[in-house]
Amino acid sequence: CGRCMFSILSECLICSPPAGFMTHELFRCHFNSSELQDIHYSYSYIYNKVEFIQFDSRVGSFVGLNSFGEKLAARWNNGTGWLNVSKTYREEICQPNAELWYRLVLDRSVAPSVTLSTVVPPTGGPSSMLTCSVYGFFPKQIRVTWMRNGQEVTSDVTSTTELPDGAWLYQIHSSLEFKPRSGEKISCMVEHLSLEEPLTIDWSKNLHDSVAVQHLTLSTIKPFNEKTITANQQRLNQRLKISYITNKCTFLFYST
Repeated sequence: CGRCMFSILSECLICSPPAGFMTHELFRCHFNSSELQDIHYSYSYIYNKVEFIQFDSRVGSFVGLNSFGEKLAARWNNGTGWLNVSKTYREEICQPNAELWYRLVLDRSVAPSVTLSTVVPPTGGPSSMLTCSVYGFFPKQIRVTWMRNGQEVTSDVTSTTELPDGAWLYQIHSSLEFKPRSGEKISCMVEHLSLEEPLTIDWSKNLHDSVAVQHLTLSTIKPFNEKTITANQQRLNQRLKISYITNKCTFLFYST
């Protein structure tokens, strides 16, 4: 992925009448892989929104950003254990967490299950509503397309946005109003990062009852290697015009 970051923010409120003063420390891990050479650690100390000292593992020492910060940096860089401790955070904190994020989030891919259903209006009119429901997928970006005899349908289509489905999974629903015609083939096509190729479900007039359901469930958690993910991203990005979570990401953890 591109440059990613997760942060730990620690805040401390110091009250001083008639107003309060806010100080906080910000610990950041920056990474574009789980390899140690692709990770660096930074620390910032801020007082009333003004950063006055920072540490960067690429520099290896504290740097003062104003006169007070320079005095504090000189003390922390000489004869204190805080400098040695800060140098260990890149390997002891950042690398294990980067590996965790890749395993549980960035490389995680869950294939969708798709349900296709038709509902005949109670008035018995000539039009019917065909709904394609897609459940339990991750990451969030997905494309649902209606096809009629192999051609994309754009009119008489309504769709929801991607909705939370629990456990970091999503669902989406797309409906097509149509008039059944003899010999006509209508399909719902789903494109997602977890799928090697588009998933197409065909509607059949011969399905029983007024609500016809076709259901297909693929794998649950399906990790892909970097080559497969890149190939799928390139294919989908051309159509979706989006960047996936693995291209740009920021994760924030707050402790107070």
